[in-house]
Amino acid sequence: MTKYTNPVIPGFYPDPSICRVNEDYYLVTSTFEYSPGVPVFHSKDLVHWQQIGHCLTSETQLPLSKASSSAGIYAPTIRYHEGWFYMTTTNIGAGGNLIVRTQDPAGSWSEPILIAQGGIDPSLLFDDGRVYFQSAQNGNEGEGIYQCEIDITTGKQLTDSRLIWRGTGGAAPEAPHLYKINDLYYLMIAEGGTEYGHMETIARSTNPYGPFDVCPHNPILSNRSMKSSIHAAGHADLVQAQDGTWWAVCLGMRPPSYPMRHHLGRETFLAPVTWTDEGWPIIGDNGNIKPVMDAPKLPQVQWEAPNVRDHFDEPTLGLEWMFLRNPAPESWSLEEQPGQLVLRGTSVSLDDVSNPAFVGRRLTHFTSHIATKLTFEPQKDGEEAGLTLYMNPKYHYDLAIKQVNGQKKILLRRTVGSLRTEQWVVCEAGSVILKIHTQPDQFLFSIQQNSSPELEVGSGETHLLSTEIAGGFTGVIAAMYATSPSGNGTPARFDWFDYEPLEEV
Repeated sequence: MTKYTNPVIPGFYPDPSICRVNEDYYLVTSTFEYSPGVPVFHSKDLVHWQQIGHCLTSETQLPLSKASSSAGIYAPTIRYHEGWFYMTTTNIGAGGNLIVRTQDPAGSWSEPILIAQGGIDPSLLFDDGRVYFQSAQNGNEGEGIYQCEIDITTGKQLTDSRLIWRGTGGAAPEAPHLYKINDLYYLMIAEGGTEYGHMETIARSTNPYGPFDVCPHNPILSNRSMKSSIHAAGHADLVQAQDGTWWAVCLGMRPPSYPMRHHLGRETFLAPVTWTDEGWPIIGDNGNIKPVMDAPKLPQVQWEAPNVRDHFDEPTLGLEWMFLRNPAPESWSLEEQPGQLVLRGTSVSLDDVSNPAFVGRRLTHFTSHIATKLTFEPQKDGEEAGLTLYMNPKYHYDLAIKQVNGQKKILLRRTVGSLRTEQWVVCEAGSVILKIHTQPDQFLFSIQQNSSPELEVGSGETHLLSTEIAGGFTGVIAAMYATSPSGNGTPARFDWFDYEPLEEV
């Protein structure tokens, strides 16, 4: 492998952080209002990644009941020290900054310990028996990067929080990471906001608290104002490979057309890092991320491709599946009807900032085929179940079975802010296959009933579910869902779910 293609982890996997343990690499990303929280990925070659678990899997670790859209779990950092993995992140609205740890990143992680220092985007540096904790906040000394020392076992703050760098003047100095390299402390941050002006800057000092000398060629990474398929590059983290080379992971986004609007979310990209004679890093190709770049000279290890079809015949859901906030226990089951995912609608709908009966996965390709076989015989008016392409409560497209005036019908509903359109199709008795064909500019919705030929129901523009229109920090989720106005809904039985990419990333 001489070249690789970006992004290395496509879809809504933003704010990546990375660490290396011998010849193994581990990476985490943010999850906002979705659970489980903070997926953990593993790689041997920095290019091919396999999800192995989550850091936050229980409601005590991840309380999300009060999380609004794009609140919840913000940017994480992962570090390894003396046999332990540590992950620190922020739960907006439910405790603030926290740390969990484990000796097995694919297994369970500890209950969180809370950190008194506020802000977002926390990070850790273990150095000479001390643990330095950084975060971005608008504190007593103004906006910038603050630091204190903590007891890593208890989370107790041992020193006062101090402003250590305001950045270079760009908006929203955030995403700090402090590294000790050749006896110098390098403080790397993101500036410009996680949008089209995003960039990465760096400074260094002989002391972890500064004062910091600013890199003369900042920003060391930015794709702003470029003719490129990749934009908003930033929020980076550095890692040194076992062969001595340096690499960075960062977020970026890929608007499929102009005007630029992206719906897959912010994704994880990889870039080489070179060092100047003066000891300053440069990320990527002269500070830019490219779609195709020279690959690391590490032994290539590819993982088995995921199956197109999930038959729901395992005792637990696969790692790709997510819930919207903390799911109501009675809203889903793999045991009620073995070999099927059963959803029971509650009174919570997709329009509510809450936890509907909802099991989804990220849309990770512009062009793909999504389908599910649904058996659902609603007993009450208003009961519905089906597929949704979901961005947030005000922006989603739904293809569903719904009872209206005692009749079972097929519904295609497009919710775009205060605007809503509905198309109806007669629904026959028995199971229905719901299908979505995704393209860069549109989603095509169709159904297949019994032995009838496939029927196209309608379409929806992708850009109307983009961040630029819908807002927030997430990406489109393809989900099975159910809702019942009176609660305790009729079971919706999903026999299988297909996700088939029809393109290379």
